[in-house]
Amino acid sequence: MAYDAFLLLSFGGPEHPDDVMPFLRNVTRGRGVPDERLAEVAEHYYHFGGVSPINQQCRDLLAAVDAEFAAHGVTLPTYWGNRNWAPMLADTVARMRDDGIESALGFATSAYGGYSSCKQYWEDIAAARAHVGPRAPRIAKLRQFHDHPGFVGPHTDAVRTALAELDPARRATTRLVFTAHSIPVTMAETAGPEGGRYTAQLHETAALVHAGSAPDLPWDLVWQSRSGPPQVPWLDPDINDHLADLAAKGVTDVVVSPIGFVSDHLEVLWDLDNEAADTARDLSLGYARAATPGTDPRFVAMIRELVQERTDGAGRERLGTLPVWDTCPAICCPPPKRPGAGRGGPAQPGAAQGAT
Repeated sequence: MAYDAFLLLSFGGPEHPDDVMPFLRNVTRGRGVPDERLAEVAEHYYHFGGVSPINQQCRDLLAAVDAEFAAHGVTLPTYWGNRNWAPMLADTVARMRDDGIESALGFATSAYGGYSSCKQYWEDIAAARAHVGPRAPRIAKLRQFHDHPGFVGPHTDAVRTALAELDPARRATTRLVFTAHSIPVTMAETAGPEGGRYTAQLHETAALVHAGSAPDLPWDLVWQSRSGPPQVPWLDPDINDHLADLAAKGVTDVVVSPIGFVSDHLEVLWDLDNEAADTARDLSLGYARAATPGTDPRFVAMIRELVQERTDGAGRERLGTLPVWDTCPAICCPPPKRPGAGRGGPAQPGAAQGAT
């Protein structure tokens, strides 16, 4: 099939203090989360001037993709649309229609399977196309990329760099801690045709990064950014609880690597650089946070390679063994059942974003 455009899909974020509450209402629409709870979450954004870094990160990534495409003879024009804030996906799809685009390849800023990190983006596409109408371009998905060298490599090097910040004399009591966005346990159990795809992919990525960065050190996969009613079980342990457990067991230093994410957006900055860093300081743990891929040239080249898999039949670059596919089954990754919300609204908007 021929494609005539590339579409970057992301979560979106506020770019001005006045955007914060409308953005949070978009994120939580239909969940019954009261404004007073959203106001608590809003403080995380106000801590950074009311601006989420994710939109600028998307602009930077798209500029890098444009340059990568030009350097390798990929002639697709590029577009960008968000789930929750401008540029909204429906507006972008309308612009693509007006530009004469008929068929595009969509790249979501999340490496993993799961409802919020994968399937919801394709629901967003269907809704945007329905809103635009009969002439809306067709949009196909690019595959998940949790084990692509262009994703694993930057994370691996970032762990090595972070380790260099710690005291080498304490390496014997140093541990790697990989993090990703927590999701409801029931969602994790149904993430993929066989169930458990989200957690399985994350464990594979963690194992690959560990093997390439510090195979002599022990490692764990833990969770961050939990949201939702407290009575609903989510994947645990939380990063902060885990740090306390490690300190009690004699660990002196940790490298925290957010392998669940592609860029240093607000959930990384708040949950890891503020909350988890504060927890480590209170526990007298040495703490270094590894970077995310961002616009690393290998990550940008990976996006071009994923496109060429579909346009030119290029071979798949993979380091892992879990199956991947281009078209997900209709039964894949059902949405979570949402209990009545109240005080238990999201502590951070965007379950399993990774995207953002």
